[in-house]
Amino acid sequence: MDSIAKTPQPPYYAAIFTSERNEGDRGYEKMGAKMLELAAKQPGFLGVESVRDSQGVGITVSYWESLDAIRSWKHHETHQVAQEKGKAEWYKSYGLRVCKVERDYFFEM
Repeated sequence: MDSIAKTPQPPYYAAIFTSERNEGDRGYEKMGAKMLELAAKQPGFLGVESVRDSQGVGITVSYWESLDAIRSWKHHETHQVAQEKGKAEWYKSYGLRVCKVERDYFFEM
């Protein structure tokens, strides 16, 4: 990610995916790029921010207009393939938190 996601005025929703990677790529980077491209085309998608440290721990926050939009993304056929590959090959552990954003504040120079 090159920047902070540009989100609308709250309320909106955030899906926070925290993960710890296994060693090696095994197609992870390619699938990640595909998931980002696909998610951006989904109804209700607002943006994404993602970071990963040198130890393999990452946090990806995707922003959505509604809980229904998050649910639809969760059940998207191609996303489900990626989820299964994540369980089988890419992640030591992961968690997902879904939150309603009530307020936000930003600073830019």
